Amino acid sequence: MAELPTIPIVGGTGALGAGLALRWARAGAPIVLGSRSAERAEEAAAKLREKAPGAQVQGMLNDEAAQQAEIVFLTVPFRAQSENLNNLREALQPGQILVDCTVPLAAAVSGKATRSLGVWQGSAAQQAQEMVPEGVTVIAALHTVGAPTLADPDAGLDEDVLVCGDRKADKALVARLIELIPGLRPVNAGALEMARIVEQLTPMLISINTRYKAHAGIKLTGLPDGDHWQ
Repeated sequence: MAELPTIPIVGGTGALGAGLALRWARAGAPIVLGSRSAERAEEAAAKLREKAPGAQVQGMLNDEAAQQAEIVFLTVPFRAQSENLNNLREALQPGQILVDCTVPLAAAVSGKATRSLGVWQGSAAQQAQEMVPEGVTVIAALHTVGAPTLADPDAGLDEDVLVCGDRKADKALVARLIELIPGLRPVNAGALEMARIVEQLTPMLISINTRYKAHAGIKLTGLPDGDHWQ
């Protein structure tokens, strides 16, 4: 079996980042959890090693974590997106891919999580693309996968992950990492500008899940079988 790439998660001590880290660690991928606090990062890494014995997990400051691999995941709330991207200006390098999972929920300004905020650039992902250093590519993904489901090792997954970006080759690299998590199917959702639609699905899902007391995700029907990332 080929060695799996290291997966750095900026904001990896939060709910979504920790859930993804658990799933990837159980799949055998080396994980780097990033945080604004080195102590908090290492505490989270220690907890993850307990949940996934034998897992390769490190805790680092966010800027250090962002330098550990070609593909970096940003899993912070919208209110923290700009601050984190500003702090990563010296860490991110041309040729890297930043996977932005941010959703502009109104909860960021003490509003309802079932409502979204308008973003001048069109979407949180497009805002991220304006903020990252030149030569860094932003891919939008993982907006509709629930953190509680990811964090529950006994919960099965059977949902699609809509991946937005301007180059298929970059999206394909991200798709391969998503496919490491059993039950997640990455779907090419088009250019980065499509993130403005995909990000809006999250408040809708929150509303549905609150009403039904469930953890529903997105599943597309009628797609042909086979590998569409070649």
